Amino acid sequence: MDDTLNRLIEAETRAETMAQEAEQEQERVIQAALAEARELDQRFTARIPDLHREQIKKAEERAEQTIAELKRRYDERHVQLRDMAEQREDDALKAAFRLLLDSGS
Repeated sequence: MDDTLNRLIEAETRAETMAQEAEQEQERVIQAALAEARELDQRFTARIPDLHREQIKKAEERAEQTIAELKRRYDERHVQLRDMAEQREDDALKAAFRLLLDSGS
C-alpha cells in the first residue's frame, strides 16, 4: 500500500509540475504574442507619416489631373463661344447693314 501511495504522490507531483510548466509556457506564448503585437503596432505607427505623404501625393496627382481636364474643357468651350460670338457678330453686322440700307431707300 505504501508503494501505491508513493506512486500516486509521485504521479500527482509530476502532474503538478507538468501543469506549472504548461502554465509557464502559456504565459511565455502570451508574452511573446504581446511583444510581437507591440512591435507590429510600433512599425505601423512609424509608417503613418509615409502613408500620409503617399495619400497626399495621390490626392495632389488626382487634383492636377482634374484641373487639367477642367482647363481643357474650358479652353474647348471658350473656342466654341468665341466662334459663336464671331458668327453672331457677322450676322449682326449684316442685319445692321440691311437695316441701314433699307431705311435709306
